[in-house]
Amino acid sequence: MNTSLESFEKKKEYLICVDSDGCAMDTMDIKHIRCFGPCMVDEWELSQWGEAILKRWNDINLYTMTRGINRFKGLVKMLAEVNAEYCEIEDLASLEKWVEESDELSNPALKKAIEATDSICLKKALSWSQNVNESINQLPFEVKKPFEGVKKGLAHAHEYADVAIVSSANLQAVVEEWELYGLLDHVDVILAQNAGSKAYCIQELVKHGYDKEKVMMNGDAPGDHDAATKNGVFYYPILVRHEKESWIEFKETAVSRLVDGTYGGEYQQKKVDEFLDNLK
Repeated sequence: MNTSLESFEKKKEYLICVDSDGCAMDTMDIKHIRCFGPCMVDEWELSQWGEAILKRWNDINLYTMTRGINRFKGLVKMLAEVNAEYCEIEDLASLEKWVEESDELSNPALKKAIEATDSICLKKALSWSQNVNESINQLPFEVKKPFEGVKKGLAHAHEYADVAIVSSANLQAVVEEWELYGLLDHVDVILAQNAGSKAYCIQELVKHGYDKEKVMMNGDAPGDHDAATKNGVFYYPILVRHEKESWIEFKETAVSRLVDGTYGGEYQQKKVDEFLDNLK
């Protein structure tokens, strides 16, 4: 399976990009509730305020307009609140600076920054991120499954379009989860956390010769919408708590509208409005 922009080849006239966690895979809630938040509490020894901090972590990452934020951006946001409300986070400024200035927010990029700075907070952030990945890997596969309607929706879309996974999740986890349920049969390229931001990945994919009026991004979070908007391509939302209905409409309506040229305008605005209202 192709996992790089460099070796991707355009085969069809249309391109549909699909996010993974919380969009195609019903994994976002469980990963944050069981892995991301608890690993942060353990790494920074915050258990005495654990209940309040974990609730706030889930608000930031799952249920508000920062849903789907990059893990390191979410971490900085949460640690800043902890630093202000509960206890000092040593060397937090170094992590804030890296998150703000780094071209790539990933474990390999963080390792390079640690070599250059020897920052204690960067070291802890890397330890946390590695522990998160390990914790996710240990989740039983029966709790990491696609939303109902995903496989049929992707199979239908793949008849007309090249399909790219565009995700900020860990590459290994994406490959394992999609492969387990046979979803990779309907995918042409996997672009995960290591490939760069979603906006960058869409930008580079479009360069392969797609008309932007024939490109769609499927997502569940504001970051997905922003990535589509920055590149001037269409956005199709998978609505939180209405994922099944969203995937049914994707298969029955959205793909055909993309193909026949009627996705833009009124229908696109309707979908964006539904998305924004759903995360209020």
